[in-house]
Amino acid sequence: MFGRKRKLKREFDAQLYNLLIEMKEEWERAREIERYSHDYNEEVSARRKIAESKYFHLFKEAKERKLRIERE
Repeated sequence: MFGRKRKLKREFDAQLYNLLIEMKEEWERAREIERYSHDYNEEVSARRKIAESKYFHLFKEAKERKLRIERE
């Protein structure tokens, strides 16, 4: 019974980690687009804010779950 819970936790932690990396890349791309855009565009700014918000939400979730990241 406990082995199954650990296995599920590892699986969901791996999914959370992959999603966290994906959202960080999306946020960084949105920041770059906003940085290199010459005129102010509300849509670009909104996309950056949404991506930032998603990333930090996932970051908080990872922190609550005490997600350990193995460095390569």
